[in-house]
Amino acid sequence: MELILVRHPQPLVAPGVCYGRTDLAVAPELLQQTGAALRAMLPADAPLYSSPLRRCAELATLLSPRPRHDARLAEIDFGAWEMRPWDDIPRADIDAWAADMVHYRPGGGESVLRMAERIASFYNDLQRQPDEGGQIVVICHAGAMRLLSACHAGLAPAEMARQAAQTAHQIPYGATLILHARS
Repeated sequence: MELILVRHPQPLVAPGVCYGRTDLAVAPELLQQTGAALRAMLPADAPLYSSPLRRCAELATLLSPRPRHDARLAEIDFGAWEMRPWDDIPRADIDAWAADMVHYRPGGGESVLRMAERIASFYNDLQRQPDEGGQIVVICHAGAMRLLSACHAGLAPAEMARQAAQTAHQIPYGATLILHARS
């Protein structure tokens, strides 16, 4: 199985705002532009899975007549931090998260470990399905992409979370990442 991971287009949110699980839209023209670029490069007949959040789901609907939305692909829930400027979040809270990136629940939301567990559950379910041509497209978020990569490399959820927490985020909006079949 080859996974083609796609990060959603840039959502409509001000720079410097913390967002994760918040259901943000994408500008219609950007959504169309990203969809057209991806249609030209993605396999047309591959099954397509998507986070149910609008910034992913709307793109998935442009790319497939029957996208499969899976809540396990949603971005991390930052709880009370959602939609707050990062500069308004108390420094002590950010430091507490930085001290325990795997288990800490930012804003009382979800830990990276909990997100890794749901991503691993999604990945394991994909592994149990009959081969559908070998390629699967997944429209999701940068955090989910990093965790899926770690899972694909054979890491358990705690190690997935640790690796994702230690890896600097460098996945541009609309970018693709191909995880080749493991031998």
